Amino acid sequence: MTSAAAADPPGTPDAVRGTRLSRPARRRQLLGAAQAVFVANGYHATAMDEIADRAQVSKPVLYQHFPSKLELYLAVLDGLVEHLVEAVSAALEATHDNKQRVAGVTAAFFSFVDTEGEAFRLVFESDLTSEPLVQQRVARMTAACAAPISTVIAEDTGLPREEARMLGIALVGQAQVTARWWLSNGRPIPREDAARLVSSLSWRGIRGFPKSVA
Repeated sequence: MTSAAAADPPGTPDAVRGTRLSRPARRRQLLGAAQAVFVANGYHATAMDEIADRAQVSKPVLYQHFPSKLELYLAVLDGLVEHLVEAVSAALEATHDNKQRVAGVTAAFFSFVDTEGEAFRLVFESDLTSEPLVQQRVARMTAACAAPISTVIAEDTGLPREEARMLGIALVGQAQVTARWWLSNGRPIPREDAARLVSSLSWRGIRGFPKSVA
């Protein structure tokens, strides 16, 4: 006998399409579908109908969770940004050796662009970069990644807060730009070697600042 879910025609309301999901589970499903479509098409060429089809839900169900395409895009972006910030924070908290911290942060950016597939482009190369809400999120991501790095630099070197902050931003910028270049150019060397090369450059620069003497 054909199952009810298989027999449902296209456009069947989500309420009668097989197993119901909890609201958080449904939200995760919709975000996954939206991320895949946004990555494939970009923001401007994506239609909400396509996302609903990808998630196998009705369009009204999609709008119950996300009233607009922009809101849905921002939610996808928030998830990616949170993932990256958590990875950077984990790298800093994993050791008290500052050389290893620099290596861990650099590796986090290479891992992000490599394992997220093309989704990293939604953060760094979006076709919606002119949208202030997107700009704000990317700026917050950079600041959130750089802040703990800056704190470590300030504590270790005694540099003024703003100088340490600039160095933190520089390390983040170098890591993400080189990681994107590495991926876009076909991974010319193994990821671990690439991250090690970049972190070595960063460390050679940052260790030149004298350590603070208590």
